[in-house]
Amino acid sequence: MLHAGLNLITVNPLRLDESMKYLVTEAGPQAERLSGNLGMSLHVNTELGIEVLETFWVSDDALRAGERVIAPKRDEAVRRATGTITIEHYAVPVFEQEAPVAAGAGVRLTRIDVAPSRAEDAIEVFGDTMVPWLADTKGFCRALYLVDRGSGRSVSETVWQDARALASSRSAAAAIRAEAVAAAGGVIRAVEEYTLVFNSVRKPRH
Repeated sequence: MLHAGLNLITVNPLRLDESMKYLVTEAGPQAERLSGNLGMSLHVNTELGIEVLETFWVSDDALRAGERVIAPKRDEAVRRATGTITIEHYAVPVFEQEAPVAAGAGVRLTRIDVAPSRAEDAIEVFGDTMVPWLADTKGFCRALYLVDRGSGRSVSETVWQDARALASSRSAAAAIRAEAVAAAGGVIRAVEEYTLVFNSVRKPRH
């Protein structure tokens, strides 16, 4: 199963460009040369100085091996920008792509907690309820569901054609999000929005 490393990086906003450039030109190419890598995405909130670096892998073993290799580059990007980093690992049971994803796309992350015993229910609700709605929504590009089955911590990630499409989806997304979370017995911890600056993620072949 596809796995992902999600790195939440906070930096001095004045040094954000330097950090982004280093991640894209140094960490990205290094990651993509590794066995089992399926690409990388980087999205940012420029006003707050927040970067979300995601690396995708064919398995949990590939993820852990790969992240050990790229850690020095990632940590250097954080150091250069006087930043901090939080690293999370997830399985990715849902990956649906309807349209190409390019720089300038809008990204919404919804952080959700469910009881570990309900993790499979949450995956099913997202795949069966949210994805069909998303597929019929103007400007939709990609949906991912990231989950740590042991803790029940999960992230719903949707990618939209541009900032306008992201904004236009907010009202309807809030309604379907509340319905889906209630059906899975979960709670929403946070909703975050970013602009995508780099993407090389490839959908795994089955």
